[in-house]
Amino acid sequence: MSHVFSVAELTSAIKEMVEVHFPFIWVRGQVSNLSRPGSGHIYFTLKDEQAGLQVVWFKNSQPFSRQKNSDPASTLENGEDVVCAGKIGVYAPRGTYQLIAELVQEQGLGDLFLAFEALKKKLQGFGYFEQERKRPIPFCPDRVAVVTAPTGAVIHDFMRISQDLGLGSEIRVYPCQVQGDKAPSEIARSIRLANEHAWAQVIVLIRGGGSLEDLWAFNDEQVAQAVFESELPVLTGIGHETDTTIADLTADKRVATPSQAAQSLWPQKTDMVQDLDQLENYLIRNYDKFIQSLTEKVNNLSKALGWLSPEHRMQRLGERLESLEKNLIRNSKDLWQAKSDRLNDLEGRLSSKFGPDYWGIKLKSLDYLEGRLLNSSASLIRQKENQLDIVSERLSGLDPYGPIKRGYSLVTLSKNRQFLRARTDVHTGDELEIAVVDGKVKARVE
Repeated sequence: MSHVFSVAELTSAIKEMVEVHFPFIWVRGQVSNLSRPGSGHIYFTLKDEQAGLQVVWFKNSQPFSRQKNSDPASTLENGEDVVCAGKIGVYAPRGTYQLIAELVQEQGLGDLFLAFEALKKKLQGFGYFEQERKRPIPFCPDRVAVVTAPTGAVIHDFMRISQDLGLGSEIRVYPCQVQGDKAPSEIARSIRLANEHAWAQVIVLIRGGGSLEDLWAFNDEQVAQAVFESELPVLTGIGHETDTTIADLTADKRVATPSQAAQSLWPQKTDMVQDLDQLENYLIRNYDKFIQSLTEKVNNLSKALGWLSPEHRMQRLGERLESLEKNLIRNSKDLWQAKSDRLNDLEGRLSSKFGPDYWGIKLKSLDYLEGRLLNSSASLIRQKENQLDIVSERLSGLDPYGPIKRGYSLVTLSKNRQFLRARTDVHTGDELEIAVVDGKVKARVE
């Protein structure tokens, strides 16, 4: 018998299969049944002539804009042709599937995004974006090739900023269109021309901000190829920080704006002057220390050389010998005097210690101690005899057979050897043992 699914089991299996096979997809269609509840989420149906697809666009996935009606979330309307990007999810409580949108664009813009993603995937497979091939941009270059439009605010801002930075560099502008159908080929031609001249140290590719269509020339394959094949390192500053083009991804380094491109090439002149002053002070300070160290070393070597000369050495040895001779004579006299004083002191102390008076005093002391010893011994013996008599009397009083000797008898029960103390301790027929002064007598209770 085949397995019978519960509704939850079947829905869970479908959900897992759908989400695995459609992790991220692009879908185009027309908006209908648009709904904007108070939660901020957007619900609508994406349909064409043959089918419809439920779409939910959560608030946290919608773009944020400070200007009203300037983003797709606020301008989305029924009947509008759009392209949605997201993942397929299954809503289990209703048993329906839906597209969870992460991006919703007008169909024209959607086509551009699709083309962008397709070209990005293609060039990524060719290794255009590999970090290993990217080269460092030279710091403070002397010769810079700028590929951009020859007129407009961008090139003027770049030139103005470059004059305020660095120590003075040569800049050559390789003019080209940066917008329109002819722009990609002209941009690629200018990059290749700068490489042919082999004059510059770096190529700077810049353009001001604009819409996706305005910047589309920098998403062209021939521009990416020219950047990829460039022998010179390429720095890009295209649009604003949120704009990322295929040329940016291919370049050796990308900055957010054209102004930042100039700022990343050269340091501030004031900073360089300050650094130069610090280096000068550091050099002077260390030079003075170096000269002082050499002077001290020369003086020390000069002193050491004079100290090690033969004449000076013989003089020092003579002075040392004279000093040792004086010390020997002085120490010898002091030694004999100390020994003589010590001998006289010991002789006096011995005479005073062991003279006739000394032995008389010792004999008197011995007699006195002998008398004390005899008196103490006799007193101790008398004390111990008295204690012995007292203990003997106490011990004889505790003798259980003492009263028998005085005419009494001691009765015990034969069955348990206990003394008879009261009438109630015995019963008729009990055997008794009576101890008297000259033996024991057995008896029976009647």
